[in-house]
Amino acid sequence: MDSTFKVDDLVGRGSRDGAQLFREWYAALTKTAEEGGQTAYVFVMGSLNEILKTFDFPVVFPEINSLQTAVRRVAHEYLSEAEDYGYSPDICGYVKADVATQLRGGEHPMGKIPKPSIAVLTNACNTYIKWAEIWERMYKVPIVTIDIPGTREADGQTWRGDGDFENDRRYVEVQLRELITVCEQVTQKKFDIDKLRKVLGYANDISVSWKRVLELNKSRPSLFNALTDGTIYLGVANCFRGTREGSEYFKQLVEEMEYKAAHGIGTLTEERYRLLFVGVPCYPIFRRFNEMFTEWGGTFINSTYLWFASGGANRGFEYDLAHPIESLAEGVLLSVRDAMDSMFYQDRVLADMIDEYHVDGIIYHPIKSCRTVSTGLADSRRYLATKRNVPSLFIESDMMDRRVVSEAQMKNRIDAFFEGLATRRQQATIDS
Repeated sequence: MDSTFKVDDLVGRGSRDGAQLFREWYAALTKTAEEGGQTAYVFVMGSLNEILKTFDFPVVFPEINSLQTAVRRVAHEYLSEAEDYGYSPDICGYVKADVATQLRGGEHPMGKIPKPSIAVLTNACNTYIKWAEIWERMYKVPIVTIDIPGTREADGQTWRGDGDFENDRRYVEVQLRELITVCEQVTQKKFDIDKLRKVLGYANDISVSWKRVLELNKSRPSLFNALTDGTIYLGVANCFRGTREGSEYFKQLVEEMEYKAAHGIGTLTEERYRLLFVGVPCYPIFRRFNEMFTEWGGTFINSTYLWFASGGANRGFEYDLAHPIESLAEGVLLSVRDAMDSMFYQDRVLADMIDEYHVDGIIYHPIKSCRTVSTGLADSRRYLATKRNVPSLFIESDMMDRRVVSEAQMKNRIDAFFEGLATRRQQATIDS
């Protein structure tokens, strides 16, 4: 490093630069909305950002827009407006916040959201399909649904070379070629396979770097908080996948984490408990929710959220640039299948993480808005408890709706959990 290097410039750079990239991203969307340009609406699990970037689509992630309304503490206004319009209080809060955004002509706390020209989705979440139908009714735009085969049975995974896997990959590839045709029709641009190779190269950089960042957080002390910092990194991994900006950001993020690991710089002044998080964060009180754990010296070193919402980047999969479409089909199959596994078979990976990350406790956070993520968490917790002797906490709230978030009740449960961890540690010291 050169003589002008300053530790403060490097440590925390990922969070600072990530926030700046998001401001620029929303500024670009606002400009597109004001100019009436074309955009593509996508979801984080199977965004197909690689193909869309090849056609120069500005990409809108309605899930990210919705969670931002919660972080900015205005989600309740959007939810109420959608419910007054006729949407049930029981359905996904992300959907309702997006509906209200559309009803408001794109008005959003981070800028203005443009209307879609096309929507692309997978079957990773059943809500995606019904959600896209709303845009279809509102805007009469093409909706492309990519059907991704999931895991047939627990521990029955197939991989490259297996006949079933190759059939699944070809099935996805045919659909991707159909998507390319639709994109050509919408944009009136000819598909450029060399441009796709360039986009895939940038996506490879992000994937390799993101996997390395997650591995580095096995360090003691942990280098970043998977709940707070990790959400910023995750957003960049999705929104800037396949871009030069995203590639550079993640290479620099690895540099930051390597430096922190080498110098023992942790995310907390005193790290006492290392935690795993299962579910989606509580965005209505995002900062305070995290503080209720850090006040006890607890930090989240990994989460299933960084797994299923990373678009597969957590696996470190690299596209074969010599066979871009075929390799993209394989990558999409693996990433979406993996995202679905993270919701239905997460106990397998959690069991491995306990040792790899030196875990002291697991926090399960089922939410009212998302049955897909939350269904079965109690059973998963019970099953894992029979396999591994690690304490866990089960707390319910929501990712969007502050009406069902009780901070006081949550704090009582969290405090009791940490008191139990402290007693457990003290007893272990006596026994040793």
